[in-house]
Amino acid sequence: MPRQSGAEGSSARDFLCNAGAGAAAGAIAATFVCPLDVIKTRLQVHGLPPGHEGSIIITSLKNIVKKEGMRGMYRGLSPTILALLPNWAVYFTVYEKLKGFLHSDDDRDGQLSTGANMVAAAGAGAATACTTNPLWVVKTRLQTQGMRTDAVLYKGVLSALSRITQEEGFRGLYSGILPSLVGVSHVAIQFPAYEKIKHYMAKKENTNVENLSPTSVAIASSISKVLASVMTYPHEVIRSRLQEQGQARNTGTRYAGVVDCIKKVFLKDGIPGFYRGCATNLLRTTPSAVITFTSYEMIHRFLRQIVPPEEKYSQSPTGPVKGGHGGESNIEVSNKSEAQPFDHTTTWFL
Repeated sequence: MPRQSGAEGSSARDFLCNAGAGAAAGAIAATFVCPLDVIKTRLQVHGLPPGHEGSIIITSLKNIVKKEGMRGMYRGLSPTILALLPNWAVYFTVYEKLKGFLHSDDDRDGQLSTGANMVAAAGAGAATACTTNPLWVVKTRLQTQGMRTDAVLYKGVLSALSRITQEEGFRGLYSGILPSLVGVSHVAIQFPAYEKIKHYMAKKENTNVENLSPTSVAIASSISKVLASVMTYPHEVIRSRLQEQGQARNTGTRYAGVVDCIKKVFLKDGIPGFYRGCATNLLRTTPSAVITFTSYEMIHRFLRQIVPPEEKYSQSPTGPVKGGHGGESNIEVSNKSEAQPFDHTTTWFL
């Protein structure tokens, strides 16, 4: 994403290009890895599939296709994509505002410190989680409803939102919000790690981060994503279990809250219980990160070409800026914006 000083803030063009490219890239990645996401969610909620032999992933895929057909592999895709659109719009907007607020003249090369970036990323992630949590609840339930015989099936996204609101109220739409907020630690880990790895590889290749090869970007994004995923995975298990409960009729809730859920998971499965589906998640998040980065770069470049630069319409008190000190300043800002179209990632939502 373009770097901007705190004074500049985020322009409408930058917002359009970054949010549009981010949402599109996220949707593309979500579509590719949806089957693995379904398996991961079901392993988190229901544990190991019955009668599995050999690979859990292969067994899970066979069970889903046998019982629910190919459609079962893409349960929850619609709310996932729908959630990604406001998800990225909110994230980019809040992130830019926080970055501008935290900007200091002492920041090297105009970049925020690692600590400031962590705060900005976590703050944006928290705002995004609060905004889109209802859609993630729907996604989880659509992905797991085929495994429960005591549940009345949801017909779709709108049906699920309506029923959850009527049957469980506001609380049902925001079930799992606390572990989701804890989950913003994911980007607080992933972003600084990605930046460090990227700068290390740039130094190793004797180039700058803006000119890193696609392979290097893929490696940096993969390593940072795996690191963040492993460190923050337990919260996803807790969140999924809290979000999934409530869809069965005439049954009490299994978990009274976050603490109760943690206790019951630990007593039943021990530490391994907090990492159910982790291997599947890593197989999902790694290609997801690579696809997201690659798609983002291509779409962002395309949007930059078709969306006219704002400098063309900027006016000084005496007319259009066409040179001089003011013109040079505008050109410099424009070049900085073009230099690094993607300097952070928030695909913990995928």
